[in-house]
Amino acid sequence: MHIIIHPTYFPNIAHFVAMTKAKEVMFEIDDSFLKQTYRNRSYIYGANGKLALNIPVIHSQKNRQKYRDVKIFNKEKWQSLHWKSLLSAYRTSPFFEYYEDELFPLFNTKADYILDYNLKCIEVICCCLQLDLHTSKSKSYQKTIKDRTDFRHLVNAKKEQSFQFDTYTQVFGNKHGFIPNLSILDLLFNEGPNAINYLESQTLIAQ
Repeated sequence: MHIIIHPTYFPNIAHFVAMTKAKEVMFEIDDSFLKQTYRNRSYIYGANGKLALNIPVIHSQKNRQKYRDVKIFNKEKWQSLHWKSLLSAYRTSPFFEYYEDELFPLFNTKADYILDYNLKCIEVICCCLQLDLHTSKSKSYQKTIKDRTDFRHLVNAKKEQSFQFDTYTQVFGNKHGFIPNLSILDLLFNEGPNAINYLESQTLIAQ
């Protein structure tokens, strides 16, 4: 299966289920940047339940800005804040220490463009998962895609679909119950090397 999908900030499980099953993944980089999407947002499981991590971006005065041209607003110390949130949420998870050294540089090295940063995050996660993705980038924006399965709708945080994913043990699961389709980080820190088996066994059938 050949797919097209948005590179998002530490993509959620639905994104990774689609990518894991794909023969070739094309990343959409030529679309316009829209607010309230996973392009600059990710959800983790904090002590009080679902917690959003947002990357602040610089919005252009022009109406439409290409995703690839959007810069990160680095005057806010968002990287340090996100890392502290991850420490607080997952420090006691079974595999946090296992992946900590690979992930920490992403929060300690300045990033200029949101698209480049997201692609780097995906690259590091694939390394942690030992997932060999065959990827390419879109050359121009096409509203209708004919030659590959279109998963670009998964980028919408507002109109998120509900998927029937299997449960796994989460750090605060006994407090707030199972929260599905969080960032891939949640699965990685809780399931470790088994995360790839989990992704391969799930299906993207919306409820």
